[in-house]
Order: sequence, then structure tokens, then C-alpha cells
Amino acid sequence: MQGLSCGTSRIVGCRFSIYPMTDRFVDVILTALNEVDTSKVWMETDDVTTCIRGRSEHVFDVAKAIFIHAAKTGVHTVFNGTFSVGCPGDTEGDSYMSENDERLNEEASSKEKVEVATQFALYPMNNPDYMQVIADQVEVAKDHGTFTKGVHYASRLDGDANDVFKTLEQSFVNASKTHERSHVTMTAAISANSPSKKDK
Repeated sequence: MQGLSCGTSRIVGCRFSIYPMTDRFVDVILTALNEVDTSKVWMETDDVTTCIRGRSEHVFDVAKAIFIHAAKTGVHTVFNGTFSVGCPGDTEGDSYMSENDERLNEEASSKEKVEVATQFALYPMNNPDYMQVIADQVEVAKDHGTFTKGVHYASRLDGDANDVFKTLEQSFVNASKTHERSHVTMTAAISANSPSKKDK
């Protein structure tokens, strides 16, 4: 792709959108973006999505915090994102790989209790054992108590947002370590405060 060059670091990225189902959606989104400490990730927002890049712990910390800040308003809020590591894409944001492992938003996020329903899918690229990799991460979700069931093209998780994001992060990181220089992507659709009855 034009303007992209291959990187060598194991930088993690997430491109996502937040959808608060309210007439005040602009205020909810901007407030969430402004309240979250994003100083340890590279971040860029356009008219469609927000992209964050850096160390995995900080990418997940920021993604979780932005979602929780939006969802704690009580309005039906949906997060739709794609996480990636090992993609031979641009090197923009590589400087953030030198940050330490302190999560800047964890304390605030952990104080909020937001129940969520989630569907996620893992894609371990160029790994002949990809089905076993996916199955192993389903077991991780079961150990965390967040796994509900398999659905077409995804697995369903339910529970507190902090627990669900912990499952997503551990599954993603585990999958990224299963194959040398692996490229792994993960999609996640997370819903909070939905007026619809949960289909478990």
C-alpha cells in the first residue's frame, strides 16, 4: 500500500469505532477520548475510526478505558474493533514500544462495573495449526468464566467489561506467541446496556 513500509517491531494496533446509541453520541465519544490517558500509544482519529498502536498492554488498556468511559453513561454502546500484531505495515508509532508496562487507565477502569456481551474471532495467519490455536484460547475464556458459547464465525463472551477485556487480551497475546513472527488479527464486537434480551 502506498505510504507504508515494513516494520520489524511487534507493535500491536487496534482500529475501532464506538457507537453510543443516543442523540448525544458526539459528546459521549469525545468525552471518552478526552478522559482516557492515551500518552503511551500512538493514536489517530478520522471520520470513520480511531487507530491506536503501541505495546499490547497499552493498546488494550486504552481500548478498554475508552469503551468503559462511553458505556458507563448508561446508554447502549457498541465497540467494534480489529486488533493486529505482526502486520508488515507502516512503522508509525514504533517509538511507543519503549514505554514501560504501567497501565495508565487500569485503576479508573477497574472501578467501573459494566456488563457486556461480546463476540470475538481470532485469525492466526500463516499458521497450519490455527484451529488448535483458536481452540486453546476458547479454553482460556472458559477458565476466565467469560465464555458463553460458540456462534457462527465467532465465540461469545459475557460478563464484566474488565473480565472480558482480560480474556480478549490474553487470547490475543497467547495466539501471537504460537508461531514465529506470526501475524495475528482479532475482531471484537462488544455491547453494553443493550435493551435487547441477551441470547445465551
